[in-house]
Amino acid sequence: MKEIMLKRTKKFAIDCWILCSKLPKSREYNAYVNQLIRCSSSFGANYRASQRAKSAADFINKLKIVEEEADESHFFLEILFDITALEKTDTEFQPEIELLKKEANEIVAIIVSSLKTARINSAK
Repeated sequence: MKEIMLKRTKKFAIDCWILCSKLPKSREYNAYVNQLIRCSSSFGANYRASQRAKSAADFINKLKIVEEEADESHFFLEILFDITALEKTDTEFQPEIELLKKEANEIVAIIVSSLKTARINSAK
């Protein structure tokens, strides 16, 4: 599972970057694009760091960061989806954004489940 999640989180960051590279270049878009690139790559990097945690508490702490960054990625994808709907000319990005939102949701669910298991195991 660890290897699969390492690949998924890395692929997610790359897929977000690819989406962002296609979006219109404007001050308004760039604000959200920059945020999405930061948080989507951050949760991959933090997941990777969690695999080298020094203790159960450190592992849980790092996974909490992963959860927050993945949820933040989802938020910026929602914003970009809504903006592209308003812009009407940019709706071709919506299917790609929907797939990324789905992946972000799945990753959040996996991380939440992992956090629950880690907390149970560290309480023993």
